[in-house]
This record gives sequence, structure tokens and C-alpha cells, in this order.
Amino acid sequence: MRITDLMIESAMVLDMKATTKEGAIDELISSLEKNNRINDPELFKEMILKREAQSSTGIGDGIAMPHAKTKAVNKATVVFGHSKKGIDYKALDGQPSYLFFMIAAPEGAADVHLQTLAALSRLLIDHDFVEQVKQAGTAHEVAQLFNEKQAEHDAEEAREAEDKNTHALQASSEEQFVVAVTACPTGIAHTYMAEDALKKKAKEMGVAIRVETNGSEGAKHVLTKDEIARAAGVIVAADKKVEMARFDGKKVLQTPVSDGIRKPEELINKALHGQAPVYHAEGSEAEESEQVGKESVWNKIYKDLMNGISHMLPFVVGGGILLAISFLFEHLGKDNTIFQMLSAIAGGGTGAFHFLIPILAGFIAMSIGDRPALMPGMVGGFLAASANAGFLGGLAAGFLAGWVIILLKKVFSGLPRTLDGIKPILLYPVLGLLITGGLMYYILNPIFEWINTGLIGGLNHLGTGNAVLLGVVLGGMMAVDMGGPVNKAAYTFAIGVFTSSGNENGLMMAAVMAGGMVPPIAIALASSLFKNKFTEEERKAGITNYVLGLSFITEGAIPFAAADPLHIIGSSVIGAAIAGGLTQFWNINIPAPHGGIFVVLLGNHPILFLVSIIIGSIVSGLILGLWKKPVRSK
Repeated sequence: MRITDLMIESAMVLDMKATTKEGAIDELISSLEKNNRINDPELFKEMILKREAQSSTGIGDGIAMPHAKTKAVNKATVVFGHSKKGIDYKALDGQPSYLFFMIAAPEGAADVHLQTLAALSRLLIDHDFVEQVKQAGTAHEVAQLFNEKQAEHDAEEAREAEDKNTHALQASSEEQFVVAVTACPTGIAHTYMAEDALKKKAKEMGVAIRVETNGSEGAKHVLTKDEIARAAGVIVAADKKVEMARFDGKKVLQTPVSDGIRKPEELINKALHGQAPVYHAEGSEAEESEQVGKESVWNKIYKDLMNGISHMLPFVVGGGILLAISFLFEHLGKDNTIFQMLSAIAGGGTGAFHFLIPILAGFIAMSIGDRPALMPGMVGGFLAASANAGFLGGLAAGFLAGWVIILLKKVFSGLPRTLDGIKPILLYPVLGLLITGGLMYYILNPIFEWINTGLIGGLNHLGTGNAVLLGVVLGGMMAVDMGGPVNKAAYTFAIGVFTSSGNENGLMMAAVMAGGMVPPIAIALASSLFKNKFTEEERKAGITNYVLGLSFITEGAIPFAAADPLHIIGSSVIGAAIAGGLTQFWNINIPAPHGGIFVVLLGNHPILFLVSIIIGSIVSGLILGLWKKPVRSK
């Protein structure tokens, strides 16, 4: 795809006037409208903001690529914008954005926006080219630069294809050839930026390299068996699962995709010199890496747990909020059709809540033992839910199923190669389900049913003092790392209570929701009241935190915490703990797992819930404002 086929000169904005993220979006949309590329600017903006709510399209290094695919678009277009002063676009690296590429794709245009993102990412990895674009004075110069860069890139790809066909990629010695795989969760920008960074650095070093991309369009430039066999080492720069079995017996360096972008030379050198553990696909004894230790073991457990929770959360949020809304209609009588409909699609009997624990367990298991572990994990989770072993039983089922499959892979690793085909379709499903199900049925379910029943009973009979103390702890934990492991631990505990208990299931949820709302609101208050303690950019970002905080998006506080962790985290923990404790003191029940201020009316004491948040935010905001040093004194 040629970017200049979509980039029209008349729509370019070479000197953007916007100073905020939303202002930048509005300015670029206005250009699209003036050039008749969109027919409904309001709908288009809604879709742009919907995408931004998932994660910022400010990919870092001063570049942002907002995009949307909608019927509001008349013709596929990339509108280019340049801000000379830079705009705080909430980029992933926390730095201002200068170059903007807003991609507008019509609804029936297949995946044109994803293809455009990939093509742009490949071109913009070249820092010299990015600087040239920044210096361009006219729209024609920008278009010419992209035409020349596109032609250069096309020629490079043609040379690579020719090299591959003539086996010219074969290095004079095995140690001078490496292979790599790049992949990011969305499969768009960082996948291709890592690819180009590795290829560019390898060319400078005189090293032959082949890079496979696991992008939004699927795997491209797939590595062959011969290339993998010849390579001195394998680099897997990925933040999501990629096909690993093919690397059995090779030295594989597994690293985040960001390292592929920022540390290509280091990765290539390590791959060339064998500084990586040997990967064994069937779970046999692998060579120990120097870096394996307690931290890496914990990181693996955390990654497996988060894989289950991230897949479960849509069921929790969607089902939880609809179930909470159904309570409003229950007052009209249980024969009310709307109540019955909402209960059916969201409730635990047949709806979304019915899948929570099986999904959690299944995807924990899959993270450990790959696809063969998914089915026994889900069934183990279902057995836990059916036996009232609850959330803890589901966690146990997920880890059990995953490790059962790992064990089976070791047991059957000695089978003849001719029998490899029956492992995934017969041995793993049958034995994995039998062992996981049997252990859950006879041993783990009774244990976790007893624990779950005791935990819920204890929570339901907590005295006021103990309940407040628990609320203080949970609320404070939500502000410790604002979306990290400690925050997730508190939220996970609240979800466990929420999904397992009866009428009081929203008590703990009220504590964690209040605790999670305080940090961004407190920062917004402090930046408004103590303006001399914050830079101009921080004050602008502080205003956004009002909305993020009220929406229960604690992550809005992360950029501030990264810049000044002691003052931000210290003050936030105090305010969040107070808010969490007050929710328990007033016995507040929020029967929805997310939503912030938008689900307040579903609670039993909505005014007191708001008061808890206000008190916690004011305390935290005042501590931060008084504690933090003025900007001038820094």
C-alpha cells in the first residue's frame, strides 16, 4: 500500500493550533470535513474517541496515528498534521506528539486502516526521515518525501524477495545469520516498528536477518524450517503469544516488543553469541537462563493470571452492569419482562456471569499449557463454579489444568515422531480432562468450597471496625501502582467476593471503586488549586483526570506518578484508603463491577458513595498540593 495514494495535500495541516489531545482531533477532523472526505464529523469523532479509550494511538517518538473505520467516511484518507510546539496526546512513552496521521476508513473498506497503520509504521521507524518530515515547509514537500521514502522501501522489499529466492540470505557462516519474530497485542504499529529497527540495525552490523511479523493481517514473511535451522539464534520480540513449537532446540531470546524497537543491536548480538536459553517445545528440561529467578517466576505467574482476568473482565463488566440495572426493574415485579430478559442475558444461571469462572480458568490454563490446556481449564473452572468453590477454585483449576498439560507433554515427549499427531487430538484432551476434572472433583473443590464459604461468611459478618479496616486496605491498594499488580490484586479480590456472595456482593466493589477513583480526581484538584506546583502541560492533563477519575480509570494518574512517584503515590494512597474505609463505614453496596459515577445510582447509598470519594479526593489533593514543591524551585 502506498501512503501517498491516501494522503491528499489539500487536507494537510502543517501548523496545527491545537494545544490538547481533543483539540488536535477536532482540528484534523475539521480538515477532513472541509475536503469532503467525511459526511458526519460527530460520528467520526465518536469512533475516534472510542478507539482512544482502548489505548492511546500516540505510539511514541513524537508520532500519533488516530484512526477509525465508519460509515461517516466517504473515501479512505490519511490527513497529515504537524504541531511545531508538540501536544500532550497521552502517548505511550509520555512524550509530546508532533506528527499526526489521522486515518479515515469507510465501513466497507476491508482492513484498509490496519494496512495503512502498518505501512506508516514501517516508514516512520526511520528517525532521519521523521526529522525531514518535521522540517518540510509545504504540503508538496511532505508528499514528495513520502513518495521517495515509499519508493526506497519498495525497492528494499524487492531486493529482500530476490535475495530469498536466490538463497542470497545465507550468510558465509552460521553465526552471522539470525531470525526474529515481532508481535504486539494489537498487531499494528509496534510490530512493524520492531521489524524495521531489527532489519536496519542488522544491515549496519553486516548480519543477515529474517523477520516474521505477527501483525493485524496475520503472520507475514513466515520463517521457513531451513531458515530456523540455519540461524545462530532466534529473537522473539513479542507481547503476545506466537507459535513457538517450531523453535524447539534453538536458543531463543524472548523479550518485549519494545526492546525490538529500542535495543535491536543488543538483541542481535545476544542471538549471535548464543546468550539465550534453549527452547524445548514439549516442556523437557531447558537450559537455565542466568536471568531465571524468583522475579521471573512471579512474572510468569502474574502473566498467566492476567491472561485469565483480561479475558474474563468483559464478562464481568458487561454482565455485572446489566445485572445491576436489572435490579431497578425487579421492583416492578419479578414477572416484569425487562427484568427477566436482563437476568437471562447477564445473570449467573444462563448469562454472562455463568461464564466468568470457566473463562478465567480456561485462559489461565491456556497461558501455561497453550491450546491443549484451554478445554480442561474451562471444564475445571465450570466444576469449581458448580461446586461453589468460587473464584479461588477457578484460579486453582486454571493453574492445575495448565501444569497438567505441561506434565503430559513431558511424559509423552519420548513417543515416536509418528505418533505426534495423536497427542493434541486424543492424549492431551482425554487425559488432561480426566486428571484435571478428577482432582477438582475429589480434592480441590471440597477444599475451596470450604474456604469460599468461610470467606464469604466471614465477610458478611464482619464488625464495623474490621469492615472499615478491610476497606482501608483495599482502597489503598488501588492507589499503590494504579493499574499494576497490587491494584489488580485488590480488584481481583473484590471480583471474587462479587461473583461468589449474595446480597452483599457489592460491598468490596464499592471500596475498590472508590479507591481507584481518588488518585486521578485528587491530581486534577491539586493541579487546579495549586497551579504553581505543576507545569502548564501537567495542568492541562490534570483537567482530563476529572473525567478519567469519575469514570473509574485509575491509569490517568500514571504519567504524574512516573514523574513524581513519592508525592503522587504517597498522597493518593492516603486519600484512596480513606475513601475505601468510608464506604465500609457507611455500608455502601455498589452492585456493578465498573463504571464509576455512571453506576452510582445503582448503589444503596449513592450520595454517601459520592461523599466518600469527595472526602478522599480532597484529602489526597490537599496533601499533594501542600507537599509538592513549586515548579520554579525545581
